[in-house]
Amino acid sequence: MSRRHVITTGCVLTITALTMTAVPAVATSPAVNASAVPSARQSPPGMIEALQRDLGLSRQEAEERLANEARLAPIEAQVREQIGDRFGGAWYTGITARTLVVATTSAADIPRLTALGVRAEVVNRSLKELQVIKKELDGTLAARPTAGRVRYVDVRNNKVAVLSSESEATEHDIEAIGVDTEAVRVVPSKEQPRLFHDLVGGAPYYVGVTSRCSIGFSVTRGTQNGFISAGHCGKTGAVTTGFNRIAQGVFQASNFPDSDFGWVTVNADWTPKPLVDNGVGGTVTVAGSKEAIEGASVCRSGSTTDWHCGTIQQRNASITYPQGNVFELVRTNVCAEPGDSGGSFISIDQAQGVTSGGSGDCTSGGITYFQPIGEILTTYGLTLVTDSTADAPPSAGTCTGYPQIITGVLNRGQFAYQPNNRQYRATTAGVHAGCLDANEGVDFDLYLQKWNGRVWDTVATADDLGPDKKISYTGAAGYYRYRVLSSSGSSPYTLGYKSP
Repeated sequence: MSRRHVITTGCVLTITALTMTAVPAVATSPAVNASAVPSARQSPPGMIEALQRDLGLSRQEAEERLANEARLAPIEAQVREQIGDRFGGAWYTGITARTLVVATTSAADIPRLTALGVRAEVVNRSLKELQVIKKELDGTLAARPTAGRVRYVDVRNNKVAVLSSESEATEHDIEAIGVDTEAVRVVPSKEQPRLFHDLVGGAPYYVGVTSRCSIGFSVTRGTQNGFISAGHCGKTGAVTTGFNRIAQGVFQASNFPDSDFGWVTVNADWTPKPLVDNGVGGTVTVAGSKEAIEGASVCRSGSTTDWHCGTIQQRNASITYPQGNVFELVRTNVCAEPGDSGGSFISIDQAQGVTSGGSGDCTSGGITYFQPIGEILTTYGLTLVTDSTADAPPSAGTCTGYPQIITGVLNRGQFAYQPNNRQYRATTAGVHAGCLDANEGVDFDLYLQKWNGRVWDTVATADDLGPDKKISYTGAAGYYRYRVLSSSGSSPYTLGYKSP
């Protein structure tokens, strides 16, 4: 059984630490339309100011940074899919995130990446290889806290980093494990993450008389309303009160250690909203949960230190807290303090996760880890409340009048080739028109691909944020197909299309 999918019934509450021969049905490395990038989204209230304060940016630099991240993120997603097992990671560089760097294990990928305006780096190990090595380290070092309390995949250096206060002893332990030591970097560090256990996203809630944590994000499951937060904040069955000490809800499930998440159902006095407190008397609207790239700006809201921002440093970090091990966290340079636990991490308007723990504080600065939101929603069967959440399946909606109509359902990260995992043939040149309609609150993308006799080329792309997409492409006779991808969220969808 997968370690990450076992739900515990509770956790310690009192915590000391914070696709035919000629026309195959399977795609192989389609090309990318580099010009198909979305315009920048308007930044939420307070985010520009917080980026200025916490990253030392001017207002113009903060605005440029968010615009660059919105422009480059769709390119990273397509490149990651294209190069597949050769992908070694991606990250932004520069104070305004002007450059996207993509690592690959093959120099043959360089021309393609360069043509997209991406800076390519050739590395020795793929991201998958690094993740395997880290898993081996987790299996041993997790039982020896002083020998490596923090472990993460460092894509910038193409290694697995192990933070340790006893470097020499840790190096001996790593040699004994038998992993490739050239792929591991021991970093001297006094970092000792602790759980921020003291409790609309970022608002406080209480468990018992003295334990305080912070709300992560509003969610629903069927007719039940509630919110997600850190698992270490309350055991299953624990009763919560709100910021005003009025009866609020009950922990329906809690997972800690191993993971650090839980969810609370609330009574009829509490209404879930797609909002996060920005610490300056306003709120940030939650539009979805699309995963941000390493180096992306991210902000945290918590009931102790309000609103602070920074960047995503690394993913797939493992922490050995005094209370036990927690795996697959995301490491950031955002500060936090006790009581901020469970609070919201958000990138522009996309929910990222809930605060777990960290080190340092918001006076001297710190490192904070968050539990990614995707696993929380999937594990408990929850739906994130967004500014356009809709429960009813879509009808043909905006995709009426097309001669061909296909329906399907996708969960986050899944994709489908249409029609029916095959292709259609255009016997003459002309316009190909496609229309995709999914539920509000999700982010679905649509690609039109053409068989060039050897591989599938992506000839038209619609991958801006949102559930609905349209494509119009004028092309020669040949074989075509559509690829429908869920970048964020789960939803039924309708695809309408017509060909010459």
